[in-house]
Amino acid sequence: MASLPNHRPRHLSIGPLESEILEIIWDLGEVTVKDVHERILSDPDRELAYTSVTTVLNRLTQKGWLSRYRHNRYFIWRPLINRTQAQTLRAYEQLNQFLAVGNPDVVAAFADELDQASVDQLQAIMVKLQHIRQERGE
Repeated sequence: MASLPNHRPRHLSIGPLESEILEIIWDLGEVTVKDVHERILSDPDRELAYTSVTTVLNRLTQKGWLSRYRHNRYFIWRPLINRTQAQTLRAYEQLNQFLAVGNPDVVAAFADELDQASVDQLQAIMVKLQHIRQERGE
């Protein structure tokens, strides 16, 4: 089971270009601005300024998605959480936002529209959750 990571970005919301660059970093592990810029420009239909890549990398660092260190004359960026952890955090946030509606009738109406595979999946989640809580003695 994927658990929530210890590190959580300060801002989970990221734009399309930030998301694209984060995907590149997850693929490569560690990057320079040049690495990301070249990867984006490998698509002949794309144009993006080198400085725009730098701006986005700095923004992702400020939001808590990346860390940066200096190696010789260059900065190297690396992700602070992996792709799976990011998906887990996003799902957690979305579920909390959904449940924050606070109206059981709204939640029940939504659940009533689920197909059988989704209902089966929810039941499997409940069984797993009960097992985890039993192991913790709750």
